[in-house]
Amino acid sequence: MKLIFATNNQNKVKEFRSLLGNQFEIITMQEAGIDIDIPEPHDTLEANATEKSSTIHRMTGENCFAEDTGLEIEALNGAPGVLSARYAGEQKEAADNIAKVLHEMKGISNRKAKFRTVISLILDDKEYQFEGVCNGHITETSSGQKGFGYDPIFIPEGETRAFAEMDLTEKNKYSHRAKAFHSFVSFLQSINESK
Repeated sequence: MKLIFATNNQNKVKEFRSLLGNQFEIITMQEAGIDIDIPEPHDTLEANATEKSSTIHRMTGENCFAEDTGLEIEALNGAPGVLSARYAGEQKEAADNIAKVLHEMKGISNRKAKFRTVISLILDDKEYQFEGVCNGHITETSSGQKGFGYDPIFIPEGETRAFAEMDLTEKNKYSHRAKAFHSFVSFLQSINESK
């Protein structure tokens, strides 16, 4: 089964391919010859994921999927949420976003946060959605060089290290993206088997 992944984020592509193995073929937008930046104008992850998958589906008519992920911090009323990638501005710089969160969290003792991923799959012209959540907390300082985005300041529940201190295999044990992905893959496998 071939699926176009509606993203320009190569880190996400790498993460998804590591989870998927060889069961399905993931085609990036670049490989599909699509060079656009899909807008994310909505105020929910669900609606943004749908926007991305339906845009690519309209352009290609192919089966495709997209995901939207947000970091939701309890003390900041769920921010940065849907604005996670551009929290500190349109330049989408992870270091700037991290600096802004750490600044806003200064002196706050409730550091509970969660990462949430929503995947929108369009398969044979029908949409399906899958969600994954990873609870944890925001650190006081950045640590680790691995991963991307907010990984240096997020420690998942049951761990003492930030995501950025773990390799991909370790991260995938906790990851919101991996959880959403496992539901997504189970669904695809069941469809494949019934064909």
